[in-house]
Amino acid sequence: MNDIVVIGAGTMGNGIAHTAAASGLNVTLIDVEPSILDRAVNTISSNLQRGVDKGRMSVEEKRAALGRIRTATDDQAIANADIVIEAIIEKFGAKSALFQKLDSLAPKECILASNTSSISITRIAASTRRSDKVIGMHFFNPVPVMTLVEVVRGIATSDDTYRRVEELAKRMGKTAIEVNDYPGFVSNRVLMPMINEAIFALHEGVATAEAIDGVMKLGMNHPMGPLQLADFIGLDVCLAILRVLEEGFGDPKYRPCPLLVKMVDAGWLGKKSARGFYMYGK
Repeated sequence: MNDIVVIGAGTMGNGIAHTAAASGLNVTLIDVEPSILDRAVNTISSNLQRGVDKGRMSVEEKRAALGRIRTATDDQAIANADIVIEAIIEKFGAKSALFQKLDSLAPKECILASNTSSISITRIAASTRRSDKVIGMHFFNPVPVMTLVEVVRGIATSDDTYRRVEELAKRMGKTAIEVNDYPGFVSNRVLMPMINEAIFALHEGVATAEAIDGVMKLGMNHPMGPLQLADFIGLDVCLAILRVLEEGFGDPKYRPCPLLVKMVDAGWLGKKSARGFYMYGK
């Protein structure tokens, strides 16, 4: 598996492309806007340079990694892909439509993987005629740093597809952990209720954001408090995942905190909008 297509050049997509290229894989990064692709390549170059500055790679290795990345706004590269990794918006309708399109363009043996953090792989796979070759590859942010890939099997995902994806994850320097297809998988089924409960504690005046995060960092040895982590994930993403959990399980314990809903409605999405539970930027 040498030719990878990554669709979506946002934070996760450019991180996946960076990691794949640094591992010796040829990557085509696809997005609809050239400006988004330019920004993604600049981000990858800057992040690779950090590795050079810290002595983790040479200037030549950085240049070679960048040379393995090409960008495109069309779908031509899909026709030669060994695997396509989707990293677009976390909405089922958008992913379903994309996978239906990918199924018509990709080679017969090409694996179609989704970086979804909560949406059913089985539902996504049903949009295609190759459900056995559809799988979840849930990377974690920042992708070049975090070692975990949560590999999610849909009901029809074949053993061969899982094996090939596990091998790819290892080649990219990651640890693949296999999980089955339930709302939120393992990571967000455990993480999001904790974040939501921290937001309820703030909403109810139990403590300040700094105090809640301080308790979790000092008392539970978490490297980052749940409210700061929510800001880094994106409050809109947290809300979307909680709604997937609430709908998928039909259990009110996953009901998003009204404060989270209000903040997303206000456009306070966390670090990416410069305002969430904390202020960012100037």
